[in-house]
Amino acid sequence: MSKRAQLLAEAEKRILITDGAFGTEIQNWKLDEAAYAGDLRLSHDQKGNNDILALTMPEVPRDITRAYLEAGSDIVSTNTFSANVISQADYGAEHLVRDINVASGRIARELADEFEARDAKNGIERPRFVAGAIGPTNKTLSLSPDVNDPGYREIDFDHLKGVYREQIDALVEGGVDFILIETVFDTLNAKAGVMAALEAGWALGRDLPIMLSMTLTDLSGRNLSGHTVEAFWHAVRHAKPVTIGLNCSFGAEQLRPHVRTLSEIADTLIMVYPNAGLPNELGEYDERPATTAGLVGEWARAGQVNVLGGCCGSTPAHIRAIADGVAGLAPRRVARPEVRTRLAGLEPMTMAA
Repeated sequence: MSKRAQLLAEAEKRILITDGAFGTEIQNWKLDEAAYAGDLRLSHDQKGNNDILALTMPEVPRDITRAYLEAGSDIVSTNTFSANVISQADYGAEHLVRDINVASGRIARELADEFEARDAKNGIERPRFVAGAIGPTNKTLSLSPDVNDPGYREIDFDHLKGVYREQIDALVEGGVDFILIETVFDTLNAKAGVMAALEAGWALGRDLPIMLSMTLTDLSGRNLSGHTVEAFWHAVRHAKPVTIGLNCSFGAEQLRPHVRTLSEIADTLIMVYPNAGLPNELGEYDERPATTAGLVGEWARAGQVNVLGGCCGSTPAHIRAIADGVAGLAPRRVARPEVRTRLAGLEPMTMAA
């Protein structure tokens, strides 16, 4: 059974749980620059380069991932949000992109397999999945960074597609099941990532399932490139993502109407992982796990979601509270049974579907 079909089969049974934040969890380790850099001799200060920890302090992403699996995650993501040549250039570490992604993929893969095997020994069949996380970079294809030259772009589509392809190939080598293109603020950026993932799958000669997650930049429900959740879905539906959803920017309270809208139109699984509320005046997140769990639980009881987790500020305690809160609740049903069959790869998806 393919990973796409396996995930869809599990999602028929229950609401699945993904993981929570890496960035704010890494901050709790209070690492200095020497800890980030390790034995690597790089020209730039590495403090804040969370992705490089897969090479210099692998125990950090390993312990965080383990904590999320212990809390109830069915899907864990790699700590690779900025592991691309554009973002790593800020740290003078662009030559390490492949190594970072392969190492991060292996960390998540080994732990997911460990927990799956542990359950199997106890007679429990519970697959664990690994999503290779790809962030948006700090470049945008839709908008000019120069207010005096609206036609100017720092990069073009093919360049960004190549950046994503390098990362995707390395994540696949590391053992991921899905490619998670997340925190999408620019729909065109996401389409470059989608194209890179499709081409990577074609090169492999197999299905490489894509997960897509949009981030909103205002409460009207649009991203930075001006697309509503409806427009975003119709722009990427051709890629047959195994999940579509929302993450970051806001907490569950603010995302409520947009989750409902997306759940009504998408013919695939809905995955939502909000921030732990809104940051306080110090930039910290203080929404309690029970509060977050209660808010996302409303979506679950309304039949609007298939996968739940957390983004900025969320902790293993948040993930455990969410998992406990939705246990036993029925998952959202994709609109038509024949669509689920097609999404599983048994027959081709057409736009008419």
